[in-house]
Amino acid sequence: MKRPSGPEEAQPPASDIRMFASSCSMHGLGHVFGPGGPMARRGLWSTAVLLALATLLYQVAGRVRYYGEFHHETALEERESRRLTFPAVTLCNINPLRRSRLTPNDLHWAGPALLGLEPAEHAAYLRALGRPPAPPGFMPSPTFDVARLYARAGHALEDMLLACRYRGWACGPENFTTVFTRMGQCYTFNSGAEGAELLTTPKGGMGNGLEVLLDVQQDEYLPVWRDTEETPFEVGIRVQIHSQEEPPLIDQLGFGVAPGYQTFVSCQKQQLSFLPPPWGDCSSVSLDPDFEPEPSGPLDPPRPSPGPSPPYSLIGCRLACESRYVARKCGCRMMHMPGSAPVCSPQQYKDCAHPALDAMLQKDACTCPNPCASTRYAKELSMVRMPSRTAARYLARKHNRSEAYIAENVLMLDIFFEALNYETVEQKKAYEMSELLGDIGGQMGLFIGASLLTILEILDYLCEVFRDRVLGYFWNRKRSQRHSSANLLQEGLGSQRTPVPHLSLGSRPPTAPCAVTKTLSSSQRTCYLVTQL
Repeated sequence: MKRPSGPEEAQPPASDIRMFASSCSMHGLGHVFGPGGPMARRGLWSTAVLLALATLLYQVAGRVRYYGEFHHETALEERESRRLTFPAVTLCNINPLRRSRLTPNDLHWAGPALLGLEPAEHAAYLRALGRPPAPPGFMPSPTFDVARLYARAGHALEDMLLACRYRGWACGPENFTTVFTRMGQCYTFNSGAEGAELLTTPKGGMGNGLEVLLDVQQDEYLPVWRDTEETPFEVGIRVQIHSQEEPPLIDQLGFGVAPGYQTFVSCQKQQLSFLPPPWGDCSSVSLDPDFEPEPSGPLDPPRPSPGPSPPYSLIGCRLACESRYVARKCGCRMMHMPGSAPVCSPQQYKDCAHPALDAMLQKDACTCPNPCASTRYAKELSMVRMPSRTAARYLARKHNRSEAYIAENVLMLDIFFEALNYETVEQKKAYEMSELLGDIGGQMGLFIGASLLTILEILDYLCEVFRDRVLGYFWNRKRSQRHSSANLLQEGLGSQRTPVPHLSLGSRPPTAPCAVTKTLSSSQRTCYLVTQL
């Protein structure tokens, strides 16, 4: 007997590939898996879809590989500003110690290490200084501090600074901060130390910066005893213009200003921005200059917590690295190095600190990456002779000096901004994540006509396949097991039924059946219908 078909035929399951292909927004699937059509047409469409998909995967792999290389590009831009922060200016006299301040005790301790003098040469050196020799019963001090020597015998700013003006306003030694470098005791203008407010300027050009008149004090220069690597033959001032975030490295980065000249320094601010890894190699974490030979034990007293670290800078990192190296080798640090280690004695300077630092610089043991943000100043120098004859007479009367002394010792330094515009050099990511996603989306639309929603359609179809094919298999298996146990139970119950013979005694009205319930087990009950005879 032929079963009549209903008005609505059974719909295929959602996991059917033909149903998915007919509704998917990806181009070509409907022609590959659609109903009907010759096999040659399906084969051509299948080849076209596979080629488009392979090309898409190749292009996407190339874009992902390019993104994984983390390229960057550098952008140079010139910006304008209405007000700029004036840089820090560090000044050092080329002569580290004043001859009038050296004592026999200084020569005993610091002569061999700092001046290259042997003990037998001390008397002759004192005579060259114009000082009397050490008395017969001279006894050197039991201890000696190199930092105190440079603070006491170095050139004092009060004596060198003859005039100072900033933007037309008078300034003085109180506007400078003392700092120690490898050249001895130096002075920094506008350092911002101890929370001091940084000076700014609203204009560029001469008269809108720092103007100082300095006396180099050639009469205080040490005699040239012999030709060594560190023997200074020059006269004048070393100057470094730097930002407040970095310490001065004036012995390597400073420029010289000679007496008898007025030097004009035109500056232009430059802001540098670098990218951190993996696009670049910049860092913003300051290096701790203190070296701890052994970690603290549970019974050791707690060390004081370090204060806020200064901003990271390339020069600061190098100084901290050198300080750690010298402290590890010698147990002390040089006077210009940061940290809490004790300052080396003159003998430690000669025997350990100087050789260790020279060996370290030759090996280039410090690896300091560029800071992620830094400021530097481009400079243009020009100079004119000074003083004129009339100015020499005026300055000689004003400072109670001879005209020859003024001509040989006095210089003027004028530092100003060329203009208030400044340059920015910024590293940028050459390929952002948004560009990667845009390229992938464009390739998907070009080759297979897909989008993000198409990926969601495919994921939804895979979920349907998993539900119908995998989970459905386990559900059907459990259902068949339940049916098998139910059939076995019904067969067992059917074997326990007792047949009742039917006796016909004539016509009589049918009697309503009586329901007899018999408990076969504690879990199931079976009702038997018994016909009343």
